[in-house]
Amino acid sequence: MKDRLRMPLPAFLRPPARPRWGRLAVAAGLGAGVALGQVPFSLWPVAMVALSVLLRMLATGWAGWTAFAAGIGYVAAGMFWITEPFMVEAKVYGWMAPFALILMGAGMGAFWALGAGLGAKLGHTTGRRALGAAVGLAASDALRSYIFTGFPWILFGHIWIGTPVAQGAAWIGAIGLSLCTLLVAALPWLRPGRAVQGVAVGAVAIGLAWWGGSLRLDAKVPPRDPAINLRLVQPNATQALKWDPRYALPFFYRHLDLTAEPPAAGKPRPDLVIWPETAVPFLLDNPGDGLNMIAEAAGGVPVALGIQRSEGERYYNSLVVLGPDARVEDLYDKSHLVPFGEYIPWGDELSRFGISAFAARTGNGYTPGAGETILDLGRLGKVEPLICYEAVFPQDIRRVPERPDWIMQATNDAWFGNLSGPWQHMALSRLRAIEFGLPVARAANTGVSVMIDARGEVTAELGMNQQGVIDAALPPALPETFYARWGDLPPIAAIVVLAFIILSWPRHYGVDRSFRQV
Repeated sequence: MKDRLRMPLPAFLRPPARPRWGRLAVAAGLGAGVALGQVPFSLWPVAMVALSVLLRMLATGWAGWTAFAAGIGYVAAGMFWITEPFMVEAKVYGWMAPFALILMGAGMGAFWALGAGLGAKLGHTTGRRALGAAVGLAASDALRSYIFTGFPWILFGHIWIGTPVAQGAAWIGAIGLSLCTLLVAALPWLRPGRAVQGVAVGAVAIGLAWWGGSLRLDAKVPPRDPAINLRLVQPNATQALKWDPRYALPFFYRHLDLTAEPPAAGKPRPDLVIWPETAVPFLLDNPGDGLNMIAEAAGGVPVALGIQRSEGERYYNSLVVLGPDARVEDLYDKSHLVPFGEYIPWGDELSRFGISAFAARTGNGYTPGAGETILDLGRLGKVEPLICYEAVFPQDIRRVPERPDWIMQATNDAWFGNLSGPWQHMALSRLRAIEFGLPVARAANTGVSVMIDARGEVTAELGMNQQGVIDAALPPALPETFYARWGDLPPIAAIVVLAFIILSWPRHYGVDRSFRQV
């Protein structure tokens, strides 16, 4: 009996053994290398090499711990902008900045550890463990795109934004691109001693995707008939001064002046003026003369603008379409809010202790709107409005009751600093255009304001920290894409099927049983 009591615990009940710090440091460095594929660096060859080497490491032991360290490095290099919102009011929130980066890194590491740790367990050889880790990491991209309200930022597939390969998103979306990217990175390790052949096959796969995307980009698309001309206003209102009483009105007047500017020589008069998110210093329900001033500056042209409004004790981050008579013709309340920025989970209860969302100007946080909607602008077509962060979520865009003619995004990226954050956010708008075959008109407070065609190409741009307007024709839409019809269901199904195939492969004699799968 005593011998039985001294028997070791089953492997799945034993506490995990940690690898050496040197291995974790290398993994973190490889994670940072993968992040160099993201905007604004866009070094996808570096990312592919780093990702392939990382998968080899995951296949040789301690997959969970290795992936956790790699995820931390990935966030440190790719999402360092997460500290910027806390520095807008540094005296109040600055102390939170390092904790935000640490927690974000730990969160990414946890997702990677879960995906790679479980994925590596599917295989019984080094090659299959590398493939299993790749599938597991793709599953982690899918999971964090949806769980806890979702955060599909810097997915593996995003390294292709700005290249012809990104056109594949019209069929398989960002999660499908992530899966394909990871599978290609795993190819060199599938068979022992065949790394060169795996690299060659991967290069051919990328070349074919590049060629196919180039064909889509080169295809002729007739211009929109009748033409729709838009003016995108970028006031460059510094976030730290945006609500300062000494600057709030001058910034509002700046919007008015930019709206009233005559078109440049050879440019037609705009059919619609678009202002960025939270563009005005007053509430919609208490505007004073503000709405009349906007209509007067527009000179008979409707204006779509970001504005805050209240209903009792509830506050909303909204977008309204203001007619030539200064009346509100359409209204949309932002429905997908930023956790801890625009609202606090259980905010009503926590507000009793003085805890509030730091990005909400009034009240303790915003209330979400009724949901995604379509604004019918008559001759200007049916438009899907997105406010800031909502452009990150393709699953939300698919929820509208009918297909829009174009997408309008009003955003304030001044919260994200001047380096990677605003550029990554704009890149996601480009990917949404590809996924849905729809043009996107994006008005940003401090940049980047852009006009994007239905293949994700930027047709007009006003860079960071510039004051001005974009007068540009709205590009035409393309036919409804496969992704618009089916969403993420096909790539998620492919992840499940691949995991089952790897698990079902028969074990062979001589399997390496020393692998630590923690």
